[in-house]
Amino acid sequence: MELDEKKYLYLLFILPIVVLLFLLNMYWKRKKQREFGDLEIVKKLSPESSVFKPVFKLVVIVLALLGLILALVNPKIGTKLETVKREGIDIVFAMDVSKSMLAEDVAPNRLEKSKQVVSQIINQLGSDRIGIVAYAGSAFPVLPITTDYSVAKMFLQSMNTDIVSSRGTSLDEAIKLSSTYFDEKSKTSKLLILISDGEDHSEGAQAAAEEANKLGMRIITVGIGTEKGGTIPLKRNGVVESYQRDQNDEVVVTKLNRTDLEAIAKATKGGYVSGNNTKEVVEYIKKTLDNIQKTEFESTQMADFQSQFQWFLGFAFLLLFLDVFLLEKKTNWVKKLNLFNDEK
Repeated sequence: MELDEKKYLYLLFILPIVVLLFLLNMYWKRKKQREFGDLEIVKKLSPESSVFKPVFKLVVIVLALLGLILALVNPKIGTKLETVKREGIDIVFAMDVSKSMLAEDVAPNRLEKSKQVVSQIINQLGSDRIGIVAYAGSAFPVLPITTDYSVAKMFLQSMNTDIVSSRGTSLDEAIKLSSTYFDEKSKTSKLLILISDGEDHSEGAQAAAEEANKLGMRIITVGIGTEKGGTIPLKRNGVVESYQRDQNDEVVVTKLNRTDLEAIAKATKGGYVSGNNTKEVVEYIKKTLDNIQKTEFESTQMADFQSQFQWFLGFAFLLLFLDVFLLEKKTNWVKKLNLFNDEK
């Protein structure tokens, strides 16, 4: 069960306030009766006045208010798992999270630009399954194949350069790990979207791409960065303290390596696109997906939660309707039963 509008739960504080006001009113009435005269005489002057009825009316009002509040909160229930048939392809996003992705030759930096690009691509997807891989000197599985785009975006935004401990950039490791996301026996089209500045400290990227091609994978490479390049700022609390230096204590300038990225894409009959313009990337991916054969597959998901507010609303209105006919004088048949010693 989930609560659709939790913000209305604070209205529950009204209930003890109503009870407190009722008690204060009862105390005030009793005090005024004492001032008027002897309580026994006052009771005899109003023989039809009931002690139980006001309390019962209070209970009815409190329950009615509780029903109205719960209707506003709108509890939802949905525990049924259902199998849904979808038509699409399997897509894995391989995100470069090496230190070079902190370069700011594209705003705000290469890594944040990559997140923007992937997020916008996900927004354009329909029924495709997606997964996420992070890589630097080694590759790390971030999110397995799923149809839950909201979860994918959550994991995407949490990615940073500390998620993978090993330094450098190994494009071959990214391709190899991404290939394990796909079912070799499945006829579903397989697409790897590899986002990187192209700097590669390994030598097996081309071979890994050729192996991926044998598995039926197509690779689209998205180049993030400029060929002019940029430095890698080292920040603390958002303030630049220094810049990344090499073994010779010279400031590192990282540049986009478009050539390697194009070669990887070519090996799988894929394509290369510059990632510096988000709109161009999204349009390129959309055209590519339109030309890829979709297959039908099944996915298990939680059924939509069903709103339950109408029950609480109906219960509240029923009680309010009942309250209209509840008078504070004694009821004859209840008086005969004498359940609450109301006759005295």
